[in-house]
Amino acid sequence: MSDNPAPDRSRWAALAVVVLAALLDGLDATVVTVVLPVVQADVGASFATAQWTLAGYVLAFALLLITGGRLGDIYGRRKVFLSGVAGFTVASLVCGLAWNAELLVAGRVAQGAAAALMVPQVVSVIMTMFPREQWPVAFGVLGGVLSIGTVGGPLLGGLLTEADLFGLGWRAIFLINLPLCLLAFGAAVKLLPERRSDQPLRVDGTGVALLGLAVLALMVPLVQGRELGWPWWSIALLVASVGLFVLFGRSQVRRHAKDASALVPPTLFRSRSFTLGLAVTFLAFTGIGSLFLVLTYHLQSALGWSALRTALATAAWPLGIAATFQIAWRAGAGRERRFVGIGSSLMGVGALSLLVLVDTAGASVTVWQISLAEFVIGCGMGLTSPVLTALVLGEVPQTDAGSGSGVVNAVIQFGSAAGIAVLGTIYFGLLTSVAAPDAAPLALWYNVAAFAVTAVASRFLPGAPKTETAPTANGEENGEQVPAHA
Repeated sequence: MSDNPAPDRSRWAALAVVVLAALLDGLDATVVTVVLPVVQADVGASFATAQWTLAGYVLAFALLLITGGRLGDIYGRRKVFLSGVAGFTVASLVCGLAWNAELLVAGRVAQGAAAALMVPQVVSVIMTMFPREQWPVAFGVLGGVLSIGTVGGPLLGGLLTEADLFGLGWRAIFLINLPLCLLAFGAAVKLLPERRSDQPLRVDGTGVALLGLAVLALMVPLVQGRELGWPWWSIALLVASVGLFVLFGRSQVRRHAKDASALVPPTLFRSRSFTLGLAVTFLAFTGIGSLFLVLTYHLQSALGWSALRTALATAAWPLGIAATFQIAWRAGAGRERRFVGIGSSLMGVGALSLLVLVDTAGASVTVWQISLAEFVIGCGMGLTSPVLTALVLGEVPQTDAGSGSGVVNAVIQFGSAAGIAVLGTIYFGLLTSVAAPDAAPLALWYNVAAFAVTAVASRFLPGAPKTETAPTANGEENGEQVPAHA
């Protein structure tokens, strides 16, 4: 690229602007998790619609993440960033004012799409405005802010809902975004320079459309089918999703041969570690993304916990990630399979502990007991996540590292959404046949199994060679990454 590092003061000012947007994304990806039962009751949503409130955000984010990075390269990162912030502002207002469940879901989808425009520009700013020797510091700032968002999202959601500021209740978790978005927009106009790539890849609009249709054809029956009694069209959509995925694959082959701008370059799948690693990653994140849905409904709907008490218990999960993430980052090179195996086993132990707790302790279960199990799961994820990405990308050529990392991040998001759909269907289906306190232990067996199979499958992955390039999850350039939602 022709971009040169910016003067010291201006580059740090620009970083402050874009990490504020990353914080907003980190908060809103998780802020609704612990207040979902309250939201559902207030707007009269069905269980399926409640699932869409979570899954809609991550699906939109996943579908448009790579495209968002390419749009910034083509039209200018400042312009696309400002468009994303503006869209996120409007979407947050829609969520905060939503008078029915359908409007809330639409707002959440719009939030995810807008975040997919904002977040890729964060990495681009670091890579184009900072000299390479300052990348570790800049990415460290970004990682710290994202960690705050991950920890703070559920806590902020529980606190604002319980505080009931100005009688807004749960709506405050979205309306609080408005002043922050306006601050980010105004600061970006003043401080963020306009930069674009000299040789950007074209946007694969056909690929995005086909992938979106395929995912929706799969997700709509999984989320809605149970409540509607599995009508014929839901089965037809499931069958159609297979054909759409095939069409998407063929379109990627043609697009890659034409101008090498495929959304998912087919050459990536020549690597066994990449292909098998994606499957393992998808499976692991179906367990992670869905566990908190079941736990939140069990603690609040079945046991009568408040949103704030639930948030305090689940805050131990990101603390566990923070406790072990650096261990995996520093010591995982050359030991990737071992770390993935140990980490996913720990997640399985933590999930099994939760299962036993909710099954045996009943209403007497304490915040500290839940927190300890959550902490174990977090420690396992902290050992797994950094090295799993490195393992998946270990055999991918350096020239394809940016594309490969974008695909990995998208698979993480799709896995989370699929887990919410599948386990939500299992859990809410159980509520129709068993007592509410008995549904969660049965449903959580899925999470235990997902983590156990991940641990076993990690033994079949090829080892990743040591590289000087950090593991990545989104970037279009040089293998750098936008950290994934977890």
